Amino acid sequence: MSDPAAIRPFKIEVPDAALADLRDRLGRTRWPDQIAGTGWDYGTELAYLRTLCDYWRTEYDWRAQEAALNRWPQFTTDVDGERLHFIHAKSKHADAFPLLITHGWPGSVVEFQKILPLLTDPTAHGGRAEEAFHVICPSMPGYGFSGPTHSRGWDPERIARAEIEIMHRLGYVKYGAQGGDWGAIVTPWVAKLDPKHCAGIHLNMLLVIPPPDAKTDVLTEAEQKRLSYSSQFQSEGTGYQAIQGTKPQTLAYGLTDSPTGLAGWIVEKFRAWGDCPGGDVERAFTKDELLTNISVYWFSGTINSSTRLYYEQRKSAKLAIADGKIATPTGCAVFPKELYNAPRAWAEHYYDIRQWSVFESGGHFAAMERPNEMAADLRKFFAALR
Repeated sequence: MSDPAAIRPFKIEVPDAALADLRDRLGRTRWPDQIAGTGWDYGTELAYLRTLCDYWRTEYDWRAQEAALNRWPQFTTDVDGERLHFIHAKSKHADAFPLLITHGWPGSVVEFQKILPLLTDPTAHGGRAEEAFHVICPSMPGYGFSGPTHSRGWDPERIARAEIEIMHRLGYVKYGAQGGDWGAIVTPWVAKLDPKHCAGIHLNMLLVIPPPDAKTDVLTEAEQKRLSYSSQFQSEGTGYQAIQGTKPQTLAYGLTDSPTGLAGWIVEKFRAWGDCPGGDVERAFTKDELLTNISVYWFSGTINSSTRLYYEQRKSAKLAIADGKIATPTGCAVFPKELYNAPRAWAEHYYDIRQWSVFESGGHFAAMERPNEMAADLRKFFAALR
């Protein structure tokens, strides 16, 4: 009988038949209409999605992207009844500090391909050996090569427990944790549940409840502007949360059956949430970057299980900060196009803020959009916590 706690080597190997099926489905897309001149006003623009999906069908090279992903050592292990996939990118520097990085939706471990070399091999990228990290990037339960989840209740707290178990199985007794999007909700749970081993956390999306004494009239102009941006997103950009948080199964039929539908659902988020000058998504992300992330969802068949996280969080309604301040040292990277950016005074009500970095550009997918700035911020923050 196999040991469920065993750590097994993993390699991404999508069958040729799956590639052929993808191209066939893309070629048979039944396209909707669009009112002339409306662009992205109603959602993903028809002309852009046609261009992207045509490139996906005729030019995109999954095998090249697969090989690039496979350059990082990958593994699977079973935790709490589910298979979990993770990248374990060890540095050549023996004293490197272990860093757990958690992605969000609609992202994946693809988000970290640019930042991994900067963190694991700093001497090759303008850094010092003592700044090196061993980086562990799990595919969250129900995402990507972790495969679909098979049970209820995979909310951020349970995900954090699973990630802590991975770190313990790898033998790391002291580590740091970083997260954006859902990762920024899971990571505080890691700090709360494993304070003995988690030395510090770093977040690039700060979602907090306004504290009882919160006052907006004392905030700086920049803080008020960021709150206004978040308020606009809340009123105009959260329709996806409503459906994914209430009836994700209904949505899944179309997105699981149609790669065009899946691409339309995801690419609109990258354009809306990234720092895309002039609304041009490819000024922030290349077609290959967009499609590799989408392809991970497609080939793993996990769009349904990934969106269930919204349902599970809605049901549990638990945040790590809900019942007291998290004492673990915390660093925050504030990017102007982030969906949520709480004022520092609000953050300090819930976290032990040790570093607060405000950047002039960048958005929700910081490790993809601004890898150099993110890597430098992580090196700086964890320098005193190693």
